[in-house]
Amino acid sequence: MKKQPFKFSKLFKNIVFVGFGLGIILAGVLVVWISTLKLPDFKLFTERKIESSTKIYDRTGKILLYDVHQNIKRTVIPYEQIGTNIKNATVAIEDGEFYQHKGIRITSIIRATIWAKLTGKKIQGGSTITQQLIKNTLLTSDRSVSRKIKEWILATKLEKIMSKDDILTLYLNEAPYGGNIYGIEEASKAFFDKEPLALSMAESAYLAAIPNGPTYYSPYRKNKDKLDERKNLVLKRMLDLKFIDEKAYNEAKNEVVVFQPEKPINIAAPHFVFFIKDYLENRYGINALENGGMKVITTLDYDLQKKAEAVAQEQAVINEKSWNGKNTGIVVIDPKTGQILSMVGSRNYFDKTIDGNFNVTTAKRQPGSSFKPFIYAKAFEKGYTDETTLFDVKTEFNASCDPTGKPLPGSPNASCYTPSNYDDNFRGPMTLRAALAQSINVVAVKLLYLVGIKDALKMASDLGITTLTDPTRYGLSLVIGGGETTLLEMTSAYSVFAAGGMRHPYKSILSVEDADGNLLESYEDKPYQVLNGNITNILSSIMSDEKSRIPTFGANSVLNIPGHEVAVKTGTTNNNKDAWTIGYTPSVVVGVWVGNNENTPMKKGGAALAGPIWNKVISEYLKDKPAEFFEKPEPINTSIPPILRGFWQGGETFITDSISGGLATIY
Repeated sequence: MKKQPFKFSKLFKNIVFVGFGLGIILAGVLVVWISTLKLPDFKLFTERKIESSTKIYDRTGKILLYDVHQNIKRTVIPYEQIGTNIKNATVAIEDGEFYQHKGIRITSIIRATIWAKLTGKKIQGGSTITQQLIKNTLLTSDRSVSRKIKEWILATKLEKIMSKDDILTLYLNEAPYGGNIYGIEEASKAFFDKEPLALSMAESAYLAAIPNGPTYYSPYRKNKDKLDERKNLVLKRMLDLKFIDEKAYNEAKNEVVVFQPEKPINIAAPHFVFFIKDYLENRYGINALENGGMKVITTLDYDLQKKAEAVAQEQAVINEKSWNGKNTGIVVIDPKTGQILSMVGSRNYFDKTIDGNFNVTTAKRQPGSSFKPFIYAKAFEKGYTDETTLFDVKTEFNASCDPTGKPLPGSPNASCYTPSNYDDNFRGPMTLRAALAQSINVVAVKLLYLVGIKDALKMASDLGITTLTDPTRYGLSLVIGGGETTLLEMTSAYSVFAAGGMRHPYKSILSVEDADGNLLESYEDKPYQVLNGNITNILSSIMSDEKSRIPTFGANSVLNIPGHEVAVKTGTTNNNKDAWTIGYTPSVVVGVWVGNNENTPMKKGGAALAGPIWNKVISEYLKDKPAEFFEKPEPINTSIPPILRGFWQGGETFITDSISGGLATIY
């Protein structure tokens, strides 16, 4: 028993000795591993980019729409030719302690790793400029721990053999600025037609803002306002770091900066491609998009896309000449899958006279009467039928106003609302079928009043409209386009009608693979029921009823597709600023918008301007397809109240005596 302490002590010493030995071995292995890590060759930039280039294809996987690094534009310039403004702006926004650290910032690493794990929050700004330079030159874009350790080690190595000025020069010569533009020299020329030395403070702040998200912050896309915000953030960081004083800050913040027109690049279906790039950048990050070598198979039907682009260009020229409608957007969706088959964001992406690079399919516009089916859908869900009768007569909807639309005494500030129809005529009693088919505003407004704005917005949301979130912002004019939404969301919402009440959220990608062929994501359809099938059958029956819409659109209008049963609705906003036509069969939905990006009025509206484009695109799709028919609605339930069935006791004509005001006698 007395020998046990000795045995324990000996065992403990042996464990310590073995542990110490293993530690030495592991340390040796680590030292050897670190010594094998070599700095990348910064001279082989173009070859690296091409090897790791992300490629975007059509739905067949055979037609290359865009190669991220094809025809790279990059000119290497020395430190002396890079202006002080852009150097300071870049350091301010990317790495404020650049001139103090030795390649890495321990506090930032802790925030971006340990603290992020503990809190579950993603921390931005953990990488120094040196780390970013290393990261951008490593061919793999994985986020493994070993890769991050390599990045830290190589960053410290680089700082030992290169000066801060040389590191910053390399960084600015390799920074991505969108498309095939790399390096500050090409960016300065592309965006401002200047040498980097000549950049103003505000121009430098813009260029420093872009590399964080070249697609998202592109001055040519829809997020120009976000780029402006980030530019101001750059200037604020410069002020905080005392790179500039208060006066220079205010002058730069208020400076009006004009970007050069975007130059043509080798790309097919450009609006769609940049829509895809934006998605990829948001999901996988800029490094994976730029350097990950991904293979992206999209949902695009390129044959249909080419024909839609040709129709858009041809008809937009006609519309501009005849009706002052310069631009157009087209979306085609498969309602059974939600897959986007075509997206045309303007009549010509490279036409700077109409801001052609701006994608109008994702821009917020007022939908006009194309919004009406959503209200009718809610009404049918609440028990109204297509035979329910409402009165198309002059109606004042504000109780604080008299029937003529004037504020009552005591309510001088009342907002009177007396809607009119497209032709300023009133038709008396109308069934909901006739009112929707003929796009009668007064009946639609009354129907919205009956179903309620809150419930109507909930219906729109269920159908896929995400832009109308606050019921207090909208009044009864909502039903005739008083809110704003996008062509993409409107076309997707109509897909629910085409699919019998099932919603298939729109999708643009079939698969994404990394450089090693590993599947990162693939198309997955997750449909869910939004509307009772009979409700969509009623809507499709009304919107495909050629006879019911004749009083407004005439016989054999552009809304009629011979040989096919097609449901369709048009929309026009005040002063003809927006013209819409959206229509569908059970297998395809085509949405068209026509207008001017700067909101100038046109001479006509929906059917006249958007209708011919819609007709040609959907006819092109259907030309080799068999005829399909919508399911017929169920008979109206005779047990519901007569008023909902359209049974009313009116229709008689009476003659009154003009003197007495009573009924006139026969004699």
